[in-house]
Amino acid sequence: MATAQNTQAQDNTQDTGNPRKRKAMLAGLAIAVAVACAGVWGYHQFYGRFSESTDDAYVNGNVVEITPLVTGTVVSIGADDGDLVHEGQVLVNFDPNDAEVGLQSAQAKLARTVRQVRGLYSNVDGMKAQVNAQQAEVQKAQDNFNRRRNLAAGGAISQEELSHARDDLTSAQNALANAKQQLKTTSALVDDTVVSSHPDVMAAAAELRQAYLNNARSTLIAPVTGYVAKRTVQLGQRVQPGTALMAVIPLDQLWIDANFKETQLRDMRIGQPVEIESDIYGSDVKYSGTVDSLGAGTGSAFALLPAQNATGNWIKIVQRVPVRIHINAEELAKHPLRVGLSTNVEVNLHDQSGPVLAQQPPQKASFTTRVYDRQLSEADAMITQLIHDNSAAVSKTAQR
Repeated sequence: MATAQNTQAQDNTQDTGNPRKRKAMLAGLAIAVAVACAGVWGYHQFYGRFSESTDDAYVNGNVVEITPLVTGTVVSIGADDGDLVHEGQVLVNFDPNDAEVGLQSAQAKLARTVRQVRGLYSNVDGMKAQVNAQQAEVQKAQDNFNRRRNLAAGGAISQEELSHARDDLTSAQNALANAKQQLKTTSALVDDTVVSSHPDVMAAAAELRQAYLNNARSTLIAPVTGYVAKRTVQLGQRVQPGTALMAVIPLDQLWIDANFKETQLRDMRIGQPVEIESDIYGSDVKYSGTVDSLGAGTGSAFALLPAQNATGNWIKIVQRVPVRIHINAEELAKHPLRVGLSTNVEVNLHDQSGPVLAQQPPQKASFTTRVYDRQLSEADAMITQLIHDNSAAVSKTAQR
């Protein structure tokens, strides 16, 4: 009997304790939900709404195609895929024989033209001397006619002799007029010029300059410092102008093209800081960057076959806009990236001072190379030397 009473008392105690526990558990759950909601709200208010991220982002860069400007047969290849090449380094050589023959022919033509133009200047001097001689002949014939005219008036000579003197004067005057006309014609070929600025010499110099460039272009050099990729050229291959032989990729000139949804761009501005994580290094390596520009159109707008939405089967798709992100150069040098690698980017939207689109045009070229300037300067030096050598030929002969 006592045992039954004790059991009933314990059951009554458990019945009175369970509601208290349930209430405590419900209260704890409510507090946890409230804290979680507050956390979500706080994250959105102080961080989430000031950040936009995407994993649709890829490393991009300049892919400098090496293409010839002249036809040629490949006789040597100076670099292969993955090799580091420096600006101005020889990459491909063509058989130079044809180009060298053309250059020699152009040199000979320029030298011959300089001598011919010098002959034109000499002709002008000769025609001036001929005009002076004809003027003396006219004066002599005029004096002779005047004397005979006075003699004929006194009857000392016949009218026939006077007529002959008149004919001689007329002939001398016509010869003088002809000499003056020839002098004008010859002078017109050299007026207001020197040998180096004469049109014939300039035309021959232009041909020599082109021949020199053709010869120089039989050697293909690297326009930038970078790494070789996509080599397709082979020894003995006959290549035409414009054929892609290989590419040089400067891995210090990389950026990221991040494709954000159009709904993420409302608060995005140029110059905002960006945190970058690449798949190749993972979360161990973080890059910093800045928003460089926002695309002028969506990716689909520039597609080869753009979407045609004026149909009955239209389905709205959230568009993506490419955003170019500049990578910190020092961090890129420590942890090199390659073109095409996948990345995750997160843009900090707190700074709203920057513009949405660029406000000023570029003040200087974004990328430049000066490796080809030397070719024209060397051609000009050759032309100057040839003109000098062939202009001084007479004085050299006189000294001997």
